[in-house]
Amino acid sequence: MSVTPAADTDALRGRLVAQALDEGFVSCRICRPDAVPDVPERLQAFVDAGYHGQMAWMADRMAWRGNPAALWPEARSVIMLAESYTPEYDPTEVLNHPDKAGVSVYAQGRDYHDIVKKRLKRVARWLVAQEPCEVKVFVDTAPVPEKALGQAAGLGWQGKHTNLLSRDWGNWAFLGAIFTTLDFTPDTAEVDHCGSCRSCLTACPTNAFPAPYQLDARRCISYLTIEHNGPVDLELRSKMGNRIYGCDDCLAACPWNKFAVAASDLRYHGGVGAPDLAELATLDDAAFRLRFSGSPIKRIGRNRFIRNVLYAIGNSGQARLTPVAQGLLDDPDATVADAAQWAVARLRENQG
Repeated sequence: MSVTPAADTDALRGRLVAQALDEGFVSCRICRPDAVPDVPERLQAFVDAGYHGQMAWMADRMAWRGNPAALWPEARSVIMLAESYTPEYDPTEVLNHPDKAGVSVYAQGRDYHDIVKKRLKRVARWLVAQEPCEVKVFVDTAPVPEKALGQAAGLGWQGKHTNLLSRDWGNWAFLGAIFTTLDFTPDTAEVDHCGSCRSCLTACPTNAFPAPYQLDARRCISYLTIEHNGPVDLELRSKMGNRIYGCDDCLAACPWNKFAVAASDLRYHGGVGAPDLAELATLDDAAFRLRFSGSPIKRIGRNRFIRNVLYAIGNSGQARLTPVAQGLLDDPDATVADAAQWAVARLRENQG
């Protein structure tokens, strides 16, 4: 394996950025694999506090997640890319319709892992064709601290809601990384521009932020509806509203979204919408898999999905949905049956 010195790649980096933008990415910046020395300490504190909840993989792979240089020691540069999925509608509007299902913007269309990874591979193949090198691409499925690397590369900064945001494209963006043996000159890291703003923190319905820049995933609706297995704590169920897959409240509240750019790929939008809770509650395993084929929703499985739908039904205040919840009281899955019981009780309670 050979390492191409930075002097030979200065001209190449401009063409690389142009190629990335042509592929649909909104930004492309570069950093070193060792550019995030504070990540191990921050990650350790997150795990020690128990904020990771049931995401045991965060603790199990901490050595790699905390040190990108250890993931592939031969890498000399990390090319960080952002792809916009900015919605063309107000994602909080569905909260005004409690009989409808609230689905996170990122899960409205095709699974972003597939779309972004294919785009990353095309950029990586182009790079190898320009200058022989080795490359590896990552999209949210490997122990890579994308947000920290994104800030180190100058894509944006991690806001008080812990997500990456930019003055150029807001915070509706997927992140991807290309590790390469090419030795590029790194870009300048971005600095924090949140100032005194607390919009994202106050928007959270479950108070999942113990402090600015800290997230307790155990209280985050995105975590509860997607990662958490089993019954959700009683205290939190009523705060979930009709959000059945993810939550966009903190992202939607960010003022920097006034600079958001339109999504370049129409496959991120349309498809799911805001379906009726009553309709979703009738899905068995086969129907669930068929309906959400190609969607990130499919990965949580029918039982966790129906659990979420039942919590939303219980929060709806819609008496007409009581028979729907009653129909799942004897569901073979214990968590679904528990959710149905809770939903029926809550609806009856709301009826006085």
